[in-house]
Amino acid sequence: MMKETVTLQIDPVMLQALSEIALSEDQTIGQIVREALKRDLQRRHKAKTSVRADERLVAPLRALLADDLAYAKSWSELQDRLSAKGYILQEAGGGLILCARKDMQRLCKASELGYSHAKLVQRFEHPFPGHRTYPMARNVV
Repeated sequence: MMKETVTLQIDPVMLQALSEIALSEDQTIGQIVREALKRDLQRRHKAKTSVRADERLVAPLRALLADDLAYAKSWSELQDRLSAKGYILQEAGGGLILCARKDMQRLCKASELGYSHAKLVQRFEHPFPGHRTYPMARNVV
């Protein structure tokens, strides 16, 4: 593998701290920086892994809640229908998630049930109550 040389500008306090660590661990500053970068890249990669729910869980939920999701005429009616079956929708990022009402455990994304926030916004003509992305969601209509 071809390696590239990179020059970094480091403030004197950080350089002193790196020098002390390198000395105590019998490593070079380059080794410490490379390992730190490697850990950060791994952390960032893991943070972007999918949080899709298991299809074996989603399929029965989709069947159980199909009529409620399809026929509710408003956000409040949808929440009432879901609540009667032990579920609730919650805002999550730019969308919605389905949670178990008793312990608020996240079960799946609303979009995994076939009803994204955007699709429901179009039907109900306004975003999920209190949704932080209200201006974005309003443009979907």
